[in-house]
Amino acid sequence: MSGSKQRPSILDKSLSRGRTEVSLTAYALLFSEMVQYSHNRVTSVNELHNKLSELGQRVGVRMVELLFVRERNYKRETKLLNILLFSLFGKEADKLDRATDDERIYYLIEKEPLVNRFISVPRDKSSINCAAFIAGIIESVLNSTGFPAKVTALWHKGTTFMIKFDDAVLTREKQLEGR
Repeated sequence: MSGSKQRPSILDKSLSRGRTEVSLTAYALLFSEMVQYSHNRVTSVNELHNKLSELGQRVGVRMVELLFVRERNYKRETKLLNILLFSLFGKEADKLDRATDDERIYYLIEKEPLVNRFISVPRDKSSINCAAFIAGIIESVLNSTGFPAKVTALWHKGTTFMIKFDDAVLTREKQLEGR
């Protein structure tokens, strides 16, 4: 019998923060392939946005628990403004606005999202906004943390993520504020 020790399995490893940096080149290549794969399976820009959003939602569901274990020490947010200010990608958005005509709508403005930085869009399809992937992640995170919403990526001041919360979220927020 040898005295060698078996390597621990992935289930034995801690969820605490390990190496947090991913090669930007690897990320850009992987994301570019996701966009090309999706683009080849749709017939319109709207379908492409929906496909990218769906992929983002799959990522967001998996991110939620890991983020709250690592960053928040299992503490979930209960206030609307705090969840909007929560940083998903290691930095806050460039700007946060609220719609003047609908209290359910907020705008997260990101001048140059990472996902749009490495994608070349043909001139005839200039309305493609690959940040639909990030919109899917944001939507999934909000829905998973008890803030049901629909998130859409728009071209405005760079990229703007329009977040439209369900009425139940605003009702709960008013109850928490004691109004």
